[in-house]
Order: sequence, then structure tokens, then C-alpha cells
Amino acid sequence: MEYSPKQIVKELDKYIIGQNKAKRAVAIALRNRYRRSKLPKELREEITPKNIIMRGPTGVGKTEIARRLAKLVKAPFIKIEATKYTEVGYVGRDVESMVRDLVEVSVRMVKDEKQHEVENKVKPIVESMVRDLVEVSVRMVKDEKQHEVENKVKPIVESKLIDAIALARKDGVLSQDKAQIKAELDEGKLEDEIIEIAVVDSPKPIMAIGGPEISLGSMFEGLLPQRRKNKRMPVKNAREALMNDECDKLIDLDNVNSEAIRRAEEEGIIFIDEIDKIIGVKNNNSQDVSREGVQRDILPIVEGCTVATKYGNIKTDFILFIASGAFHVSKIEDMIPELQGRFPIRVDLDSLTEKDFKRILSQPKNAVTLQYASLLKVDNINLTFTDDALDEIAAMAAAENESSENIGARRLHTIMELLLEDISFNASGEHPMLDVVVDKTYVQNAFKDTKKKYDLKKYVL
Repeated sequence: MEYSPKQIVKELDKYIIGQNKAKRAVAIALRNRYRRSKLPKELREEITPKNIIMRGPTGVGKTEIARRLAKLVKAPFIKIEATKYTEVGYVGRDVESMVRDLVEVSVRMVKDEKQHEVENKVKPIVESMVRDLVEVSVRMVKDEKQHEVENKVKPIVESKLIDAIALARKDGVLSQDKAQIKAELDEGKLEDEIIEIAVVDSPKPIMAIGGPEISLGSMFEGLLPQRRKNKRMPVKNAREALMNDECDKLIDLDNVNSEAIRRAEEEGIIFIDEIDKIIGVKNNNSQDVSREGVQRDILPIVEGCTVATKYGNIKTDFILFIASGAFHVSKIEDMIPELQGRFPIRVDLDSLTEKDFKRILSQPKNAVTLQYASLLKVDNINLTFTDDALDEIAAMAAAENESSENIGARRLHTIMELLLEDISFNASGEHPMLDVVVDKTYVQNAFKDTKKKYDLKKYVL
């Protein structure tokens, strides 16, 4: 489904409160991608994405907007911290690794889709393999147990040997054993049965100093036969491993890689967080020189270049870059001019108000109160919040952000953890379902000692 800008904003509203300017900006940028895809190739090559830079305090929804946007359209997406990249020659990751990481995400997405397409063909094969492995495991366990008690049962075995031989010669004995195993497997009774399977032995990646992880296995992928080793694991884990293995046999990995490269190029989104941390104030110290170097290293990636990956070369010209930062000390205008020009759309995000906090507590599909209620329901606690309790929590979050560090909506998680600490500790699931109502009085009592401590701040000079 191709969403219109209004539909995109409507979907984002389900999870993110406020920040309408930022939502409109990303919705238009996303729709422009769809519009570009419908143009003739000659014209399409001339149109590049209009990258976005979002400015606002932490915890107001910058990352969530970008993440939900990518999830909405099923686009390859990565979030990276600008501070982990450094100028060439300094310790840190090479900036091209962000593009390689995006391709890895894209490959996983395409491979998962292809596996889903072929899993119906593979499922009967895997189930048959699991049954055979379970049968071998069952026979091994029986043999071990028989060996332990054979001295005790030897006289009995001797006396029944003739009957046993006669029974074994009858048709259908082995097939009856398999039928019984199949029935138990289908009923889910053998999911924790330990069996042994051969799995692909992938060498662990090696972390190069100041660079990306290097997998020796991936360097020679396709040149050498895959090594396998036997591993013991429960049936439920073995089924998944065998399913992946069998699906891989039916999937053309060359097609997966080329499709993944195409998606990363045409639909990929790279979210660069904390970009303000690599922007120095103009005072010519060495640290600012280093930060400017990082900006100059990032510039060709955002501007458009070709990056080599183990899946093939990828052009970054049409990747959508969304950058964000608090910009408390530095300003967007302190960025090097060339990089500024690559982010033509600038959006300011608002600090959250008390009213916003209350809406965040109750309205989104992933509301904080809903998350805690769902968690505690596992332990037979039916948790509900009154309207005045939400008012009190929202007021407390707003006051705390004003009097101390403003961490936005993350403040709600801190408050909720403290508020529900006793309930979470005492809930066990061993009792019948209990109704627990959190009202204004409950909130005030939970924070009465903490509130006294916070009230003292106004007397500190």
C-alpha cells in the first residue's frame, strides 16, 4: 500500500503525540519517493531525496518518528550515533560502515520475505527430519536406560527372547513407533526433547581496530563448502534451524543480494542521531578540528557516492538521511556549509508539556500504562489507572523535567517504575486475578518522600 502524506501522519499519530511539523515533513519526503518511482528513468535519476534535520530536546519523539516511518513502509532502516564515527586516523568506526549496516538490514528483510514464500514447501521436509531425529534420540535414550538396568533385567529378557523375536518379525512395528512419535510431535509434547542436528558452522567475526567487524567465513563465502558441526538442542530450536537451512536451499542468494542492494539504494533510511555532538563551536581548538573532520567524512556519504559491500556496490545518492540533535550548545549553522546544504529541510520539535504527557500515558497504541498493565496481567494483576492519577503523573513528569535535566517522555518510564515497584515485586501469579486501581492518592503516597526531597531544591542556591 502506498500511503498519502495525510495517511502517513495519521499512522504516526497512533504512536507519537504532537510534533505535527516533523510528521508532515517526513510524510512529504516519503511520498516524494513514491512520486519519483513513477517518473521516467532519465528524470528519476535527477531527483534526489530532500534530507531532513530535526532539532529538539531528547525524548520528544525524533527517533520514534523515523523508526515508525520505516516500519510503516517496510523500508530498510538503521539508527546510528554520530559520535561513534571519527575522522580517518582517529580511533573509531569508518563512516562507510553505516551504509554496510543498512545493506545488512536490507538483506535480512529480503531473505525473511523469501523464506516466508518457500516455507510451505519446506515445512513437510523439516517435520519429517525432526521426526527422524526425535526417533533416533528416543532410541538412544532407551538404549542408555537399558544398559543401566540390563544386569537386573537380563534373566527376564532371556525368558522373553523368543516372544520378542516373534513380535519384531511382524509387519508394522517400526511404522507404529514412527506414527506414535509423529502424533506426540503434532500434539507439541516433544518440543523440549533434546536432539542432535548438523548445523552450519559460521566463524565468529573479528573486530578490527578502528574498523568494522570482519567475518572470515563471509570473505570466502561461495568459494569453500560450508562446514557443519553437530549441536544438541530442543526440538523447537532444531525445527527453526532446519527450516532456515532448507529454505536457504530453495532461495537464490544472488537474487536476494541484488534485490537487497536495490531496496537499500531506493528505499533505505539512515537516521543519524546526536549529529550536534560532531559540530564544534568556532574556537579553533583541536577537538573542533576533529569534529569538522568527521563532518567532512560523512559529507560524501550524504552527498552521494558508491560504497563497496560484500553483497555488491551500493550508491548512496537516493538514500534518505534524517539527522537529529538537541543543539543546546552548537547550532545547525555551525555545521560545515557543504553538509548543511545536504539537509535542506529543517524541523523544530517542541518540548513536551503536561498536557502532552497525559496524552502519551493514555492515547498511543503502545501507551506506557498499557505496557505495564499487559506485563502485570501475566501475574494475575488487572491494573487500571484513574484519570486523576494520569493528571498527577503528568504534572510530576513536567515538573521534574523543568527542575532537573529535561529528558522528555523518558521521564514517564522513571516515574512509572518507581510508582509500580511494590506491585511488580509482590505480584507472583500464584494468586487469583486481582483488580488494582491506581488513583491520585496512590500516586501521591508513593512519592511523598521523594517529593519532599525535590521540594528542597528551591532552597538550594
